[in-house]
Amino acid sequence: MSGNKQKIAFQGYAGAYSDLACRAVCPDMETLPCNSFEDAFAAVRDGLAAKAMIPVDNTLAGRVADVHHLLPAGGLYITAEHFQPIHHALLGVAGSKIEDLKHVHSHVHAIPQCRNMIKKLGLQPHVHADTAGAAAEAAQRGDKQHGAIASTLAAEIYGLDILEGDVQDADHNTTRFLLLAPEPEIPAYKEDGHYLTSIVYRVRNIPAALYKTLGGFATNGVSMAKLESYVGAGFNVAQFYAELEGHPDSRAFQLAMEELEFYAKEVNVLGTYKAHTLRQQATL
Repeated sequence: MSGNKQKIAFQGYAGAYSDLACRAVCPDMETLPCNSFEDAFAAVRDGLAAKAMIPVDNTLAGRVADVHHLLPAGGLYITAEHFQPIHHALLGVAGSKIEDLKHVHSHVHAIPQCRNMIKKLGLQPHVHADTAGAAAEAAQRGDKQHGAIASTLAAEIYGLDILEGDVQDADHNTTRFLLLAPEPEIPAYKEDGHYLTSIVYRVRNIPAALYKTLGGFATNGVSMAKLESYVGAGFNVAQFYAELEGHPDSRAFQLAMEELEFYAKEVNVLGTYKAHTLRQQATL
């Protein structure tokens, strides 16, 4: 079990951007590739890994819908957030050159993020479930006409050449990840600290219920960084996921939560964690 505690799970092949995020946040842990997000959650619950790194939002592609549905019932707690810059590279088999390429393989989101390069080179894009998986297949194919768009880490792992770096169209391409653990890891409260608390709740069946659940945060000066709804069977709003800028030990936060519980039901706290430095810099 002691060896398992040194592993961090993620969805995708080795060399995926989730793998990069794991190595950036937990450099002393061994990364554990998983076939699906569900498998990554299960790896932590089953003791195969101590933590999991899960993507939730991208500045270009938007939210990762599957993850947002898994979080409320995943049985894990959010302990940190991480913003990972996405730098796509054009990869080819060993000894190949850009002019050899006719086809390029990558994830459904990575391909449109590199549209200018693909158009300029006249490449035929092919969609894969994972950028690193596309790199692995290109390496296995061994055909100079077939390349991949993936990370430089994927090039290193699968023995591919980096034909060109930073081929993404937008420089601000960034993915936000959440670090998950089987138990809460609430940081000590400091008045000048910047914290986020993630919650899930349902509204009571009363008029203007959602509006009333938000009132306590406004009157107590607690900002809301995110609010998302989940639609259940019959297209009725089942529950809400919210990220609040506050700490449970703050009196203002406590008062806001008391008012929330008056109008809401099944309020579950998914974790309290420090805001990433990138988020803190953006608020200055």
